[in-house]
Amino acid sequence: MPAARTIPFDCPAPGPAALPGAGLPWLDAMRDEGRRLSAGGLPSTRMEAWKYTNLAPLAELDFQPSAPGAEVQPAGLDPGALDALEGPAVVFVNGWLSPEHSRLDGLPNGLRVRGLAQGLTDDPVGVEALIGGAEALNGDLMAAFNAAFAADGCIVETEPGAAVQEPVVLRFVAAPGSAPLAYHPRVIVRLGADSSLTLIERHEGPAGVPTWSNPVVDIEVGEEARFSHIKLQAEGESAYHTALTKAALAGGARYESHLLALGARLARHEIHIRFDGEGADCQLRGGYMARGSQHIDNTTVIDHAVPHCESREVYKGVLDDTARGVFQGKIVVRQDAQKTDGHQLNRTLLLSPKAEIDTKPELEIYADDVKCSHGATAGEPEADQLFYLRSRGLDLRTARKLIVQGFMGELLEEVGHEPTRAVLADRVAAWIDGDQVS
Repeated sequence: MPAARTIPFDCPAPGPAALPGAGLPWLDAMRDEGRRLSAGGLPSTRMEAWKYTNLAPLAELDFQPSAPGAEVQPAGLDPGALDALEGPAVVFVNGWLSPEHSRLDGLPNGLRVRGLAQGLTDDPVGVEALIGGAEALNGDLMAAFNAAFAADGCIVETEPGAAVQEPVVLRFVAAPGSAPLAYHPRVIVRLGADSSLTLIERHEGPAGVPTWSNPVVDIEVGEEARFSHIKLQAEGESAYHTALTKAALAGGARYESHLLALGARLARHEIHIRFDGEGADCQLRGGYMARGSQHIDNTTVIDHAVPHCESREVYKGVLDDTARGVFQGKIVVRQDAQKTDGHQLNRTLLLSPKAEIDTKPELEIYADDVKCSHGATAGEPEADQLFYLRSRGLDLRTARKLIVQGFMGELLEEVGHEPTRAVLADRVAAWIDGDQVS
């Protein structure tokens, strides 16, 4: 018999009545649909989109639903990381907003930030308009788990014309006890026309007890608005991270995504972009660094649904030991989307003969007046570069470190917010200085 398209998995979670917003008809309907879809289990490698990422180890763990009120000192997990940044900060512990660790007083004019659970109590009608209904799931299994079991999250909104100077920081901290924990945060971002915002999304946690974080980030960028989205994913070595980011861009909007993925036993970063208005621009830049037996999956879909839009996509990775990377990048150009300009590139450095990268760039083009390209390269550090550095007196280990630093440094140079760029550069340097680069 052929292998099943799903992996049996009973996701433990609070009963529907225990989740915030229980009793709201629209929310109950969405959660019911999410439970119906997720009851079939996790996606298996028989599904084309999951061909290279096996979630069977996740299904073997006995996860427990997280509860609010866990004790944690987020700064102690990574001193000085993003705490020095000014501006609003929202801290989540095991998926629940932690007011005592957050910084939400004195928000700048034109910016509104609130917790999802609190919003369901204070403004259920407004939250319904932001989230939509069960039809938005579109059969996506991981989004279904999120819809069924999301307990908390965040809503970030800018008014038309608002230019928010300091970034909004969303910090998701895992603080497991003695049992594996699962949580499914939901983040909603809405930018008004001609506004601008930088959002920093950070995921972290200690090694040891497994956790599963399954966030969904839903973004709408209004006409001529500018949104910079920076994500650092650095959970502990036993963690699982399955993230879906969806962004819809209105006419003239610009969306920049900067990802640095370093942590977790298994991480999947899935990004779906849809152009809804002409003249919009999308820039996706991702970096991944893995060692040991880590698995990092980057899957993207850019839907050019209207004419005169541009997309650029560059993902670069460094893999050591028996680590495995995945890049699946798909650009779709619909029949009426003439004058589309879309390009994607995936480059991977393999520091070990046992490291592996599965790369699958795709172009699906139905229009004839377009400029599109894709490419992928993978291999060891170039012999000419090593020879040049060693001829200047550097030993082999130092030469390889400099090559990795330059390789990833090109990616980080594109991060526009300088303090955050420095944070990411420090994380890359710490990775390079470890035993994984030999």
